[in-house]
Amino acid sequence: MASGRRRHTLTTRGRCFVAAGTTLTLGGMLLGFSDLTRVGVLLVVLPLAALLLTRRRPPAIAISREVQPARLGLDQRAEVRVTFQNRGGRRSPLFLAEERLDYALGDRPRFVLPRMDPGARRRLTYRVSSHVRGRHLLGPIALRQRDPFGLTHVGLVLRSTTEVLVLPRIEPLGAARPRGEGLGSEGEIPHMVASHGEDDVSIRTYREGDELRRVHWPATAHRGEIMVRQEDRPARRRAVLLLDSRSAAHRGSGSTSSFEWAVSALASIAVRLVSEGYAVHLVSDGTLADGASGQLVDLDAILSALALAQPGPAEAFDAAVREGQTLAATGGVVVAVVADHDEDALRRLTAVRQPGTVGLLLLLDTRSFDNRAEEYECPESTTAMSSIPGTAGWTTQVVGSGDSVRAVWERATVTGSLQQVGAR
Repeated sequence: MASGRRRHTLTTRGRCFVAAGTTLTLGGMLLGFSDLTRVGVLLVVLPLAALLLTRRRPPAIAISREVQPARLGLDQRAEVRVTFQNRGGRRSPLFLAEERLDYALGDRPRFVLPRMDPGARRRLTYRVSSHVRGRHLLGPIALRQRDPFGLTHVGLVLRSTTEVLVLPRIEPLGAARPRGEGLGSEGEIPHMVASHGEDDVSIRTYREGDELRRVHWPATAHRGEIMVRQEDRPARRRAVLLLDSRSAAHRGSGSTSSFEWAVSALASIAVRLVSEGYAVHLVSDGTLADGASGQLVDLDAILSALALAQPGPAEAFDAAVREGQTLAATGGVVVAVVADHDEDALRRLTAVRQPGTVGLLLLLDTRSFDNRAEEYECPESTTAMSSIPGTAGWTTQVVGSGDSVRAVWERATVTGSLQQVGAR
């Protein structure tokens, strides 16, 4: 059941009736006009009687929603089906309904909810879309009822809500992928096992029909029962994605800010790497807070975390760097999207890449994302900072506000050399 508190109020017309009736009643009594007094009493009693009649027990209305799809891309439209059911023992009145939405989902839909017999259902449909990523709420629904004379207003709120998740913008990155080198990539050691502590060969209990040459004698002697070697498990390469979430480091507002570019870039890269068979870790403020950064999660969980990512305190960046360094210790690929805010922080970040690990750094020229700047050229300070990771073996790209994720990714992965991408 989703019924909330019911509010009973007089409409503007009802208040005018009461005011006019009171004036006529007092005037009639003072002037001795009984007919005028009767009219005044009628005008006062009519809205008050209508108000009392609407103060009966509110109808028992249940509500459910179905959203298709429940996870949206930016500007993608979803269909919302709202089902009402009368669970009371009497017929429900006619209501005007308004669905309350987060501002990013557009205008509030308004519709008429017809009268329903006990047990009857009604389904209403509307569409939503959003140009802002994140978690958005559908509901609650406000129901309004008026008496036939329009003198009273009854409000009823159905408290049920439903969440819609809007994912970051994802750009297809084509066939480009990180250059192979080192552990966990496509170089000297082509594969590594995805989970911590997982060996290349697993051991299990002997089953009838297993070949004796696969008996693992040390494990058999240790456990006191025959143990055999399991077939090698499919190995997966590892990738660590690091998001710079420092609120003080980013510039711009809305979908054109440097932080939104960083989120979109990592979402696009995650899709690309997962399609290549990488096991991906996402390191951000959100995944550090809930402990998910150290876990291997699927693509849906990565995109969900990025959809909810928000700028945070500067202290969290150091924690992200330490976590990234731990995760990259066993090799693989590290992709970091960082703002050109602090040279010391950038130097600390370079330690994340371990020997034999591929490191790709997308350095955001944040001043180019400032919406107030009409003409802008990449400053020398950002150019100088871009050379710092290169000395530690990173491939670096300086990113301006007009650069697409695909273009930057192709330059970083195909050329593998330090390039500066000026602001557009």
